Amino acid sequence: MARLFTFLFVFMVLGLAAPASAERVRDLGSFQSVRSNQLTGYGIVVGLDGTGDDNFAYLTQAMKGVSGRFGLQLPAGVNPALKNAAAVVVTADLPAFAKPGQQIDVTISAMGKAKSLRGGALILTPLYGADGQIYAMAQGNLAVGGLGVSGQDGSKLTVNVPTVGRIPGGASVERAVATGFETAPVLRWNLARADFLTAARVRDAINARYPGMAQVEDGVTLALALPDGADRRATLMAEIEMLQVDPAEAAAKVVVNSRTGTVVISSAVRLKPAAISHGSLVVRIEENPTVVQPAPFSQGQTTVEPDSSIAVDSPEGQRVTLFEPGASLAEVVDALNLLGASPADLVAILEALKQAGSLQAEMQVI
Repeated sequence: MARLFTFLFVFMVLGLAAPASAERVRDLGSFQSVRSNQLTGYGIVVGLDGTGDDNFAYLTQAMKGVSGRFGLQLPAGVNPALKNAAAVVVTADLPAFAKPGQQIDVTISAMGKAKSLRGGALILTPLYGADGQIYAMAQGNLAVGGLGVSGQDGSKLTVNVPTVGRIPGGASVERAVATGFETAPVLRWNLARADFLTAARVRDAINARYPGMAQVEDGVTLALALPDGADRRATLMAEIEMLQVDPAEAAAKVVVNSRTGTVVISSAVRLKPAAISHGSLVVRIEENPTVVQPAPFSQGQTTVEPDSSIAVDSPEGQRVTLFEPGASLAEVVDALNLLGASPADLVAILEALKQAGSLQAEMQVI
């Protein structure tokens, strides 16, 4: 198992050591106005087979409101305690440039004590944006991938998550989001990750094709002076997105996942002169209790006597590895594998190198 972990570690770090290649501008970032918007709504799912909410105050209030819209007034003080309905939160992403009449997918999640939404149907629900305006209306039958069953003795079986479902194309867009795409004097393009060198290279690539169009505002944003008119802007933006750029090499970083023991080293990691001695001390403790029987007719009691054995093994031929100045990632990997380091040992070695000032990289533990 340790050899398998070491192989996976070498595979990951060697993959990171591959030389950088040119990438399209569209893969490095996106235009500021071309983005989706989050929508949220509160609704009711009905038609459940006894798996809905039971005496949930929010559901009762919502059901009274729904029935009131259809002319059915529930008497004051009456609690329907409906188990065939459930209060849900409806979420959706409104794509960029979505127009009224288009269909978008919605996700429905139970917010009360409902056990399953399988077989339910969402009642007409408005979806609101961050500004409090209605941008879509959702309704339809749920598609639930989970399943939950229970027995009278309390036993339960759950497959996936039965309290979350989706309605493909279940919401109709009612309002478009103004982006200023056609009239904004300047359109901004944002890098997915801040990097001044990459931003400068994208600017140079754009200006080489369209002189004087792009300017760097900071490590993330470029300001593009585009001509007015949606058709001309769309054509230029399509051409800009397909330009090839060599992104800057990623910063030297070592990422350690403390939960899984995964260690990833970026290709920019370098080491100052250092010597590492790695050895493992194996301590084995074995318990062999002995049962002692009393002599016949002695009125004694049977007892258990502990019998412990302790063994300490220290491997011979412990190795010391010397790193020359500026050792590269491949040399680091070869040396650590020569030492026979496991993923847990790798973390300890890298932390020690960082404390000694030999590791020229940022240690990030997740």
